[in-house]
Amino acid sequence: QVQLVESGGGLVQPGGSLRLSCVASGSIWNIRVMAWYRQAPGKERELVASSTSGDSTNYADSVKGRFTISRDNAKNTVYLQMVSLKPDDTADYYCNAEVLRRGRSRYLEVWGQGTLVTVSS
Repeated sequence: QVQLVESGGGLVQPGGSLRLSCVASGSIWNIRVMAWYRQAPGKERELVASSTSGDSTNYADSVKGRFTISRDNAKNTVYLQMVSLKPDDTADYYCNAEVLRRGRSRYLEVWGQGTLVTVSS
């Protein structure tokens, strides 16, 4: 069993900053991709940023230049540093990972439970 646990969400004023964290735990052999998605009320879930084990990153156009994804592979942790936050960034943020469990040959997609980010004055 593999679990992802997010933390760091909360209420922040427009222009403020937050850092989200996501820790993967369980019987993990390798994590190929770690990513952040978000879902605002009434909208579909969308990819915010992703990071591969080869340090390749990808960002949604709406967050480029404001959000930074980073990983600590030794800790199976991914971070999302968010600056210059806007009300449109308000959403539930979900951690996602492609995980190879010990003794298995296929990668498993795992989701966290989500953490709420609210940007409001």
